[in-house]
Amino acid sequence: MTRIWEKGLPLDERILKFTAGEDHQLDNRLLEYDILASIAHAKMLDKQGLLTTQDSTAICNGLENLGKQHAKGKWAINLEEEDVHGAIESRLIKLIGPIGGAVHLGRSRNDQVLVALRLYLKDAAHALQSGALAVADSLDTLAKEQGNILLPGYTHMQPAMPSSVALWANGFATEIRDDAQGLKTAEIRADLNPLGSAAGYGTPGIEIDRKLTTELLQFSDAQEPVTAVQLSRGKAEAGLVFEIALLLGDLGRLAADLLLFYTNEFAFVTLPDEMTTGSSIMPQKRNPDVLELVRSSQAVATAALTEILSITAKLNSGYQRDLQRIKAPLFRSIDLANDTVEIMAHTLKGITFEQENIKLPPEINAAESANRLALKEGIPFRDAYRKIANSTKDTD
Repeated sequence: MTRIWEKGLPLDERILKFTAGEDHQLDNRLLEYDILASIAHAKMLDKQGLLTTQDSTAICNGLENLGKQHAKGKWAINLEEEDVHGAIESRLIKLIGPIGGAVHLGRSRNDQVLVALRLYLKDAAHALQSGALAVADSLDTLAKEQGNILLPGYTHMQPAMPSSVALWANGFATEIRDDAQGLKTAEIRADLNPLGSAAGYGTPGIEIDRKLTTELLQFSDAQEPVTAVQLSRGKAEAGLVFEIALLLGDLGRLAADLLLFYTNEFAFVTLPDEMTTGSSIMPQKRNPDVLELVRSSQAVATAALTEILSITAKLNSGYQRDLQRIKAPLFRSIDLANDTVEIMAHTLKGITFEQENIKLPPEINAAESANRLALKEGIPFRDAYRKIANSTKDTD
């Protein structure tokens, strides 16, 4: 096939395979967003008198048809098409004729990919917010149903002060809601319309209406000046992955606590058998694999963040093909975060705290005893602290 940028000379197949990389596979998730942006662009060209209403309607109908067929699994982007943009344009031309190529007027693959990515990022951030809040809600339920059970509160992995299931669960719920707010904040950088910046320097020779495409695509504003668009590549992506890493960090610490509580030595919690796995050699074993995988999730997101930041570091201004490689770590971290919040919300529903196994050592009330002694005898807290320390084992 002839690619949309080709000028008659065939492309070396090895070069195609290397430069296209995973794009033809990764871009399938961006297709619905590229179609939305292309429809908005066609409507704008119509309004500006750069495309007839008849041709614009044919293009929009053709794009909608391609999107529906793709959603049904009737076709997928292939290597020869390189990416989502080439796939849509070439298939649109085949579907409605040469006029399908008119949709590229005033546009470049450089602003096409970014507008599709930003629309996707906004949806992805919103979905992750909902997922994080579902985990927080599961923790709220746990606190409501089992919150009165006392727990030792730990510092330095040693029993420190009395706590409870409610205090423990509510602490995590609060921080996970904070993570959800961080994900909402991450949408801000993705909420600027890059469409119309073309290859990074605007559309000389034609007058387009960026305000209209901004409204049609529900962005907060158009990104200006056009030269800022390619300079911003990777920032919205890194911002979202950073917030994902924070969320997965909190979920990892939650999982680490539950793993400790699940050990035979602690036996603070149990999980239903259907939520644990078995050993291939030890018949007695039930393993909390799901929590171990949650515990490791932040490492994947942190690596993805480093990958994205490293790709964009010290790039010259303007578009560079290096930026293509941002997609894989971005999508990988989003997918992992979605899977992790979903499984954690589900797993928390199976957690049962075993009150009879939870023992608080007497000295865990030492701080309270020091406070009471200071007030009762009217002495400085440090003097009361020393008195209590001399009468109990120091666990600080």
